[in-house]
Amino acid sequence: MSGLIEDYGLIGDLQTAALVGRDGSVDWLCLPRFDSPSCFAALLGDDRHGSWRLSPAEGGPCESRAYRPGTLVLETFWRTPGGTAKVIDFMPQRGRAPHLIRIVEGLSGTVDMRSELRLRFNYGRTAPWVRRTGHHRVAVAGPDSAWLRATPGVHTYGSDGCTRSDVTVEAGQRVPFVLTWQPSHLSASHRTDPEAALRCTAERWQAWAAGFRYEGDYPGAVLRSLITLKALAYQPTGGIVAAPTTSLPERIGGVRNWDYRFCWLRDSSMTLSALLRGGFREEAAAWRQWLLRAIAGDPGDLRSLYGVAGERHLPETHADWFPGYEGSGPVRLGNAAVGQFQLDVYGEVVDTLHLALRAGIPMERQVWAFLRRMLTHLEGHWREPDEGLWEVRGGRRHFVHSKVMSWVAADRAVRMAEATGLPAPVERWRALRDEIHADVCANGYDARRGVFVQHYGGRALDAATLFIVKTGFLPPDDPRVTRTVEAVRDELDLHGFVRRYTEPDGVPGAEGAFLACSFWLADALAAQGREDEARALFARVLDSANDLGLLPEEWDPLAARHLGNTPQAFTHVALVNTAFILSRCPSYGGHGTMEPGTSRA
Repeated sequence: MSGLIEDYGLIGDLQTAALVGRDGSVDWLCLPRFDSPSCFAALLGDDRHGSWRLSPAEGGPCESRAYRPGTLVLETFWRTPGGTAKVIDFMPQRGRAPHLIRIVEGLSGTVDMRSELRLRFNYGRTAPWVRRTGHHRVAVAGPDSAWLRATPGVHTYGSDGCTRSDVTVEAGQRVPFVLTWQPSHLSASHRTDPEAALRCTAERWQAWAAGFRYEGDYPGAVLRSLITLKALAYQPTGGIVAAPTTSLPERIGGVRNWDYRFCWLRDSSMTLSALLRGGFREEAAAWRQWLLRAIAGDPGDLRSLYGVAGERHLPETHADWFPGYEGSGPVRLGNAAVGQFQLDVYGEVVDTLHLALRAGIPMERQVWAFLRRMLTHLEGHWREPDEGLWEVRGGRRHFVHSKVMSWVAADRAVRMAEATGLPAPVERWRALRDEIHADVCANGYDARRGVFVQHYGGRALDAATLFIVKTGFLPPDDPRVTRTVEAVRDELDLHGFVRRYTEPDGVPGAEGAFLACSFWLADALAAQGREDEARALFARVLDSANDLGLLPEEWDPLAARHLGNTPQAFTHVALVNTAFILSRCPSYGGHGTMEPGTSRA
């Protein structure tokens, strides 16, 4: 990526995703390889490792840009001395092959536009062989091929390893460019009608958005967040990725750079909670089936993250040929957190199943059998230390949040058993719930400071303790909770936003404010009746979104810029749920249902 993180907008086809910059460049395109849906190939990287820029020939920033209402169709507007034009970027929901379509439309006067396509495969490492075939430019390298098709008559030529096209548009004239990926052994490209694809894509997104249910004060921000979350779903399997990017840093120049292009149980569970609150049930059913396939087998082998088809082998390696975003290395492919023990995921999965049941999705017996096995495993392991919500690399501890989420698993299981009458050892689950609750209150609370702390035996604060309120573990007016909320607000403050914690986590370097934590604090303040404070904090975080309403993982309040992978599912999940809380809208969750977010190492 060659621009600021906040310069990018997201487009996608529910199987792939691309980032489009304010300068008209597509600098990152993830494509599931034909032989493995979770093996992503980077088609475009940055100016050195690949990009596709489509902008006025004389250059310059765009005048404005926006999504078409209720869609993932991005329109970028350009003003030049000779006239105005716009570029429409989108990816139609896929048939056989993925297409990235860019349509130039003249709005007034005459505008000279230039397309510059520099293709690189294999995470920017492999330069392809490019040739002309009819109206196509075809780039081939190993298993990958990309086919660029422009309107006949557009002047296209090769220069310095780049495919360039020059076109002049007048008012009312439209010129499409279509980039298609497919396995290199196929001899002909699958073609599509760009204008028909645009109409179909816009109509499909708008039909989906018509199911939106929200009667609060922030409909625009909530719907854009839900569309973004929908775009992070991998439609063939129902899996939901945490973000479409890897290695965008939590601190510029630092080493906190992680690969988020996988399905965290925590992320996808809470994404489903947000979609259900917004009125979307189809995704919940698809995700539940993905869940059963992904974690089938021994509950003791539950992973924190999986590939989009449920893959478990996701080793972490370094792409040493990349310098990293603004020198922030290493660039990581894969994530070592796949081998961590994270106790909280049991609570998040069970809570989401509870939420789906309350939304009217029936509890199938096979799902119930799976849940019982999870609870049996949890009974024997909740006392163990883990790497926790933040996936620390400094050793396992008894994290308070992990224990609270274990309590959530037992509590929601009891509620579902009582609601459905399905066979279950309810008394044993009640006893488990009570035992965990007493353990947290005895060991996770620092009586000297009067607050809940990050882990047993410690004194450091952690914003994740706010889930004591969000989950219904304790009432919001409990003095221990009140003091904890005040301490988080005061001691984890970062220029009006909230940091995750204060204690080292095994990875060097500082980071920015974690945006979801600010939303969690707003939730806690609202629960305590401090609505004005909660709304002010919510508005502050909304203001950190880019011009398209997209939010990353973290925010640098001093430099006023985005940090971390983007767009981040957890941040948008937290936005949706806080908006429902502040608007006092009826929701599937209500009191006692949470929507956690996290940063992963």
